[in-house]
Amino acid sequence: MSEPLGFDIRYTHISDAPYVLEWLKEPAVQQWFPVSLDKEIEDAVQCWVGFCKFNSSLTATIDGVPVGIGTLFLMPYRKVSHHCLFKLLVDPAHQRKGVGRALLKNLKHLAKNGFRLELMHIEIFDGNPIESLLLQFDFHEYGRQAHFVKDKEQYLGRILYESYL
Repeated sequence: MSEPLGFDIRYTHISDAPYVLEWLKEPAVQQWFPVSLDKEIEDAVQCWVGFCKFNSSLTATIDGVPVGIGTLFLMPYRKVSHHCLFKLLVDPAHQRKGVGRALLKNLKHLAKNGFRLELMHIEIFDGNPIESLLLQFDFHEYGRQAHFVKDKEQYLGRILYESYL
C-alpha cells in the first residue's frame, strides 16, 4: 500500500496538539484508548506531543496538514533506557490508507537508529484494528489481561505486544 499524494512524515511540533485532541475525542478512536474525560484526553495529548522536545514523536502530514502521530515514550532511567512504549494514532478520515503503516515503519527506524533502542512495546485493547499491523511489523504478544478497562458496562482486555529491534 502506498502513501497518499502529498504525504510526508516529520518530527512532531507542539502546534500538532489540536489535531491529536480532535482525533482522540472521536468515539470510534477513543474506544481504543483508556482516556474518556476531557481532562484525561487533554493530559494524554500534552504528554504525547510533549515528547517532541526529544524528537521522539513523528507526525504524518498530507499537504502539510497532520493526519497521524506516533510517539516513542522514552524511558528516563538508565537501566530501562533500552526500550520504550509507543502510541500510534491516525485521523479516522485517513485510516486504512497507509498512514499508520508509514508511521510505524518510521518509528521503528527512529527507535533503532536514532535512539539505539533494543525493544519497542505497545498495549492495545482486545479488538483494536491495529493488531494486524503490529503482526506485520514483527510484534508478538507477550501478555494478556482480561477485564483491564471498563467502559460503561463493557469490559475490554489488554494485550501487550513487543518487537525486538
